Amino acid sequence: MAALFPPAGRDTDQSYGYLPIEEHGIVGDLRTVALVGTEGTIDWYCPGRFDKPALFAALLDAGKGGYFGLACGTRTRSKQLYLPDTNILVTRFLGAEAVGEVIDFMVPETSGTAAPRDLLVRQARAVRGRATFDLACFPSFDYARIPHTVEIVDGVGAVFTSAIGRAVLRANVPLKEDEGGVIARFTLDEGETLDIELEWNGEVRPLRTGETDELFARTSDFWQRWLAQSRYRGRWRETVQRSALTLKLLVYHPTGALVAAPTTSLPEELGGARNWDYRYSWLRDAAFTVYALMRLGFLEEAAAFMDWIQKRCETASLERDVSIMYAVDGSDHIPEIVLDHLSGYRGSAPVRIGNNAVGQRQIDVYGELMDSVYLYNREMPISYDLWTGLSKRLDWLAAHWEEPDEGIWEVRGPRQRFTYSALMTWVAYDRAVRLARDRGLPAPVKKWKKLSTAAYRFVQNSCWDPDVGAYVMHPGSKQLDASLLVMPLVKFSGPTDPRFLSTLDLIGTELASDTLVHRYAMTGHDGLTGGEGTFNLCSFWYVEALTRAGRVKEARMIFEKMLTYANHVGLYAEEIGPAGEALGNFPQAFTHLALISAAVNLDRALGE
Repeated sequence: MAALFPPAGRDTDQSYGYLPIEEHGIVGDLRTVALVGTEGTIDWYCPGRFDKPALFAALLDAGKGGYFGLACGTRTRSKQLYLPDTNILVTRFLGAEAVGEVIDFMVPETSGTAAPRDLLVRQARAVRGRATFDLACFPSFDYARIPHTVEIVDGVGAVFTSAIGRAVLRANVPLKEDEGGVIARFTLDEGETLDIELEWNGEVRPLRTGETDELFARTSDFWQRWLAQSRYRGRWRETVQRSALTLKLLVYHPTGALVAAPTTSLPEELGGARNWDYRYSWLRDAAFTVYALMRLGFLEEAAAFMDWIQKRCETASLERDVSIMYAVDGSDHIPEIVLDHLSGYRGSAPVRIGNNAVGQRQIDVYGELMDSVYLYNREMPISYDLWTGLSKRLDWLAAHWEEPDEGIWEVRGPRQRFTYSALMTWVAYDRAVRLARDRGLPAPVKKWKKLSTAAYRFVQNSCWDPDVGAYVMHPGSKQLDASLLVMPLVKFSGPTDPRFLSTLDLIGTELASDTLVHRYAMTGHDGLTGGEGTFNLCSFWYVEALTRAGRVKEARMIFEKMLTYANHVGLYAEEIGPAGEALGNFPQAFTHLALISAAVNLDRALGE
């Protein structure tokens, strides 16, 4: 029998076997996610936790990475969709003789109900005619670094065992061992279904009668109940709700941490070296995400994040203070390692796990953090313990804000006094003063007010370049920086302030191409070689800046065009390539939160 998928271990060239990044949907259980391709392959899955070793990593090496395929063999084309208001993914296989479907989901962990952990549920279904399906499961433990054994167990399925754990495949079909994996072909009559489970470190037992139906009902009910909390009723309801559902999938429920993206090393340029691990919680990204979710009415996630921040404040050191990023369990020990044995997505090496940016200094995180706390306090009062921890962080910032750092874009070149970092220093003290006065909290208000004034004047006096006619990346630079589009978003400047409007126009002509915006020009100043795509985050910031500047028609057109760059189920990677392809890690929280903010503000402006 010839499988429909390239078996693990078989030699491949640099492009064969790779579905485009955008040809994937995701499912998850609020601990980790799986990427499911339009061809029915699970190409990325790290059981247990976002940053644990991958079991399927064909997205990073089509030959060695491992995958789990389930597809209809009579298909001529395939389509994907989510069941309404859920993160349950349906892949449809359309053919002249038959139509088949594969339903994929994971059962979310909740506070009130124990959920089966590390369980992938797949259901094959014949919708029309007799549908023949091919199953191919080729795990590759620990990014293909650890060998494993395969055992076919009658009445159960198969067990894959390695030194770090085992994966139990439950399937009521005859399986055949093949090169470290198993394959099967089966046929379903119209209306018939076949249930399949893959459980990490699970029991070696058969599927129970009705088990999949019960798990499906629980999962569907969870997502629909969660999404019903949304207060958004605007023009782009389905788009905004999909972004909210995506952000929720990126929350690690046990701690409330939120990862920047669930993948590693998907390239910012094909064949380039800008391949990073985003499976960690950046304070900046998480703070912005909390703001986006609060805008829609999701307060539980914001409360969990505040608890997580309080714990980070309690473990901060006087020498270094809080880290810019953490693992989802709160650890900041995430050394960067290159996996030389993996070829990378379409030959884009190196493949990295861990991220050395954890050791960087990024002054701006204090501003984003204080802004999210300030906004959260307007919904629910923060605790005194959190306030005490934040006050100590502001003491550290007072002693260091005038020092150079790596900035929001995590440059690996020389440190600079980035304009954005100073801007966010102003935000940090401005919000702290407002919060203290609103709540009557103990605080050195005069000192903080003086610091906010100093940061404000530094931006205006040192970071505005009259020759360029714009705020520049840092004093002495002639570079434009798309991060400065947030000036009116954080109330630093009025949206029609002449200096900001001049900056906005220059970004529009020099960093933007139609709807797509680069974060800065590629001049080598960031210490890295090669190029990158346009940043979706910056494109949505551009929409919101135009909206606030009163250029609503222009903003709406750009926003509508940006929506065409989403993939078939509404997901965005970090960047867009020259042919409109997705680049960078996928899906990216920053992009989806910026979309939500842009949509909410554009809706309001159109209503006015």
